[in-house]
Amino acid sequence: MKMDDTIFLFLCILLVWLMTPGLSLFYGGLVQSKNVLNTVMQSMAAIIIVTFTWVVIGFSLSFGHGNDWIGNFDFIGLQHVGFNTNVQFSPHIPFALFMLFQMMFCTIAVSILSGSIAERMRFIPFTIFIFIWVIMIYSPVAHWVWGGGWIQQLDALDYAGGTVVHITSGVSGLVLAIMIGHGKKVEKLQPNNLLITLIGGIFVWIGWYGFNTGSAFTLNDIAVISFVNTIIAASGGAFSWLILEYFSNKKLSLLGLLSGVLSGLVTITPAAGFVNYLSAYIISMIGGIACYFVVNSIKEKLRYNDTLDAFGIHGVGGVIGAILTGVFQSHKVNKDILDGLIYTGHLHTIWIQCIAVIVVVLYSIIITFIIGKTLSIFMSLATTVEEDKKGLDQLVHGEKAYFYGELNKLHKRY
Repeated sequence: MKMDDTIFLFLCILLVWLMTPGLSLFYGGLVQSKNVLNTVMQSMAAIIIVTFTWVVIGFSLSFGHGNDWIGNFDFIGLQHVGFNTNVQFSPHIPFALFMLFQMMFCTIAVSILSGSIAERMRFIPFTIFIFIWVIMIYSPVAHWVWGGGWIQQLDALDYAGGTVVHITSGVSGLVLAIMIGHGKKVEKLQPNNLLITLIGGIFVWIGWYGFNTGSAFTLNDIAVISFVNTIIAASGGAFSWLILEYFSNKKLSLLGLLSGVLSGLVTITPAAGFVNYLSAYIISMIGGIACYFVVNSIKEKLRYNDTLDAFGIHGVGGVIGAILTGVFQSHKVNKDILDGLIYTGHLHTIWIQCIAVIVVVLYSIIITFIIGKTLSIFMSLATTVEEDKKGLDQLVHGEKAYFYGELNKLHKRY
């Protein structure tokens, strides 16, 4: 065991943990003022529910020594997960830290998913859904990609979760949003507080450095490369997004900048430890362009209810990043991988990445639909007319984020 690697991953875990509260603020500033607390609660509840699910069974299904499709019960209840290392997954660090780092990934995936159904899904059905989602979608896919499953054996690459985190959450969020959005008006609502969104975006941005850098699990050259690539990609995504935004409406918005940053970060995530710096910039710029068009053009034409563009940024960015990894991956950067298309001229690496992406997308669609349909037999998933009108904060949580009306009355009184 290496103490410097242990300290390194410990700090990265704290950074990644910040991403979920950060995303709750990011989303909270974008919804209507009457639904702020409900939106924040969806992300914060993810911490509670994912922790329980991951400890009891999720980690074992993801990283237990099962078969090509699912892990076994070796680590159920975190048995055999302690300070000692694990030869397969954490040769330099305590196995318990590896478990926590992976739990942070699962938590942020659930938080991302909540962005698609913000203001439109009832809270209790949402909590039940994500409990089942972690077991039936996230854990199997994590096993496929990182736990010794068939995608890992195929040599498809996913450095820090482009497939496992972003494609699963983005695609599942879209399917769930479409299921509960049927019959509801598709309307573009104004954010209630962009400064809150900015603060949340900063936390997510900072946390992403731990997200990608920590995925090396040791403080080596790959960790440094992924750190630099992550910084580059955030700017690359924002740059391309803002250029398109300016040519479209002659304005440069704060929300556009933050959306571009997230697009770049998502797109580089599967490739961060596998590509050189110039490739990282190209990948992130392509990601910013693709996500911009999906959010601002395709979404409006198809009129689907992806409330806060979780699919448009995370789902699309994850797909683009995973495929482009096969284009730009470099053996010179990472000795454990093959060269990609631009170095060999062969489509082999792209074909492998596409297989992984297609299967994960289809699996996420089918299982999400099954979970949603099953739950809808026992309870209503969509918010009621009264909840849409009065707001979820007061009716569901008995609280308010803002007290504008009371302050105005007090002002008039005095």
